[in-house]
Formats: sequence, structure tokens, C-alpha cells
Amino acid sequence: MEAQAQDAWEPQRRRMVEEIAALARETRAATGRATLSERLLAAMAKVPRHELVPADQKSAAYANRPLPIGLGQTISQPFIVALMTEFMEVKPGDRVLEIGTGSGYQAAVLAELAGTVYTVEIVEPLAREAARRLAALGYRNVVAKVGDGYQGWPEHAPFDSIMVTAAPREVPQPLIEQLKPGGRLVVPVGGQAAGQELLLIQKQPDGTVTRRTILAVRFVPLIEKSGKQQ
Repeated sequence: MEAQAQDAWEPQRRRMVEEIAALARETRAATGRATLSERLLAAMAKVPRHELVPADQKSAAYANRPLPIGLGQTISQPFIVALMTEFMEVKPGDRVLEIGTGSGYQAAVLAELAGTVYTVEIVEPLAREAARRLAALGYRNVVAKVGDGYQGWPEHAPFDSIMVTAAPREVPQPLIEQLKPGGRLVVPVGGQAAGQELLLIQKQPDGTVTRRTILAVRFVPLIEKSGKQQ
């Protein structure tokens, strides 16, 4: 019965993936990517997003828009999830860090692609619920904790790639330091009033850092342990 119930959502996931692919083509002038990898699209088509959103949002789980997940936080629209993941270029076996677990959906997508996903959430009720959901869905390669994502997770560094799912005003230096040479950091940066940009930060093999803008975006602010919003 459970498998049949999950299969009932498959047409919605398929339509979601089709919309994501179409938006990739439409935004190619800005992003430089007209297509997304088959591995990524397969992951997006597999992860049961309806199991990773609040019960009152299930009917909208596969709509291509952000959804509220409580406590002033949101889950990003599927296209942005896909685009950010694409720019991370996650390979099998990679060690990946996610800042801002939220509902756990992005962590689940990353878990389909990486070796191990370390994910940090500062809002404890969200962190606990996301960990419960991910475990119930069988994602054994996700390691979650409650903590200040601005500081990363130095005990498990360096990381092949890092994603930040909330917007600091500036790129957190600890995250750059925890990135492997050759690694990639995808992060939205900027205040909500002034506008935000989705950035790709790359640490070159010699340790130098480059950055480029992918797209204009809008994210909730990144919260530090002090309680202030970055």
C-alpha cells in the first residue's frame, strides 16, 4: 500500500522535472547552462518531496515555488534546488556540506548524488524534524546536527562542495576555509532589501578563490548563533 501511495505522486514529480528542464533552457543566458545533468534530474524525479514538507503543504509539494515550512523559514522552489545542486557538480563518493537543513529536502537530493552529506540547521525544531524524516525515508548517508551554519562543520572538513540555503550578507570565511582545493561553494549573498545574488565560489588547486554570479535570487537571511541575521 505504501509503494502504491508513493507511486501516486510520480506524475507530479515528472511534471516538476519537466518544468525544471524548461526553466534551465529559459535562464541559460544568465546561468550559462541550458541543460542539467541526467544524474541530477533522476535524483529530483526520485526524492519524495511530499514527505519532506509540512502536512498542510503536501498538495503543493511539487509546485515549482517556495513553500513555508514553519518558524519563518521556507523550502526553495525545485528549480533553484536543482540549479544550486547542478553548480556543485557532486560526484559519487563526495563529502558535501549543506548549511540550512530546513525540511531536509535539499539534503535528500544531495544524498542521492554524494557519498556523505553533512547538514547543519540552527533552528532546533526544524533540525530534529528533518533528521526524523530523512531517517524514516532511509537516507543513511546524511549526518545532521543543530548548530551555527556560519561556522560550517570543521570536524568533517575539508568538503568537496558546500551549499548554503539561506543568505548571508557576505560569504562566510569559515566555509571557504573548509572547502577542498578544487571545491565549489554555492551560496546566495546579500540583504533582502538590496537584492541577492546566487554565487559560485571555486577554490583553485593552488588555493586561490574565484567567484561568479549565477542568478538574482531571494532567500531568507542566514541566522548566526547570536540570533542576528546575516
